[in-house]
Amino acid sequence: MTDGRSWEGNWKVRLYERVRERGFPSLSVFADSRPAIPLIGLAEELGKDDVAAVQVFSVLLAEAEQRRKVTRLVRDVFVRELAGDFPDGWPDMKDEATRFRMIKVLARWGAFTPSTHEERVGLAGDSLLATPPPPGWRPLGPDDEMLRTLLPDEEA
Repeated sequence: MTDGRSWEGNWKVRLYERVRERGFPSLSVFADSRPAIPLIGLAEELGKDDVAAVQVFSVLLAEAEQRRKVTRLVRDVFVRELAGDFPDGWPDMKDEATRFRMIKVLARWGAFTPSTHEERVGLAGDSLLATPPPPGWRPLGPDDEMLRTLLPDEEA
């Protein structure tokens, strides 16, 4: 976690410098090389003390908008947030505590969703809760077949 220094100076320049120092031409390419790592994990790798997850998402969103791949990014964020809380995949939803943890994952996914996709993400989350995937389902990236069914690549 950062202590507020992430907003000091030109954070976008700092973020792109960190990405290039690691040999990547863009943050999207860097993130793609680390599938299923939560946004906070990407931020910590780029600068534990001065990069925030919301900054990583902001730049990923800008790059996705340029490439017209926002829906793919939205699916990617789900994969990352699910892996952060449930590294072994979709849990067996036997108890209310587990269901509540999953609802928190879906809420965080919604928080990292651009307004153009909020309705679709809400419907996808509702669908996942109403008809859960089998326990252990663990999408490894945004191109997972089930995720593509829930959120097809039509840009909103």
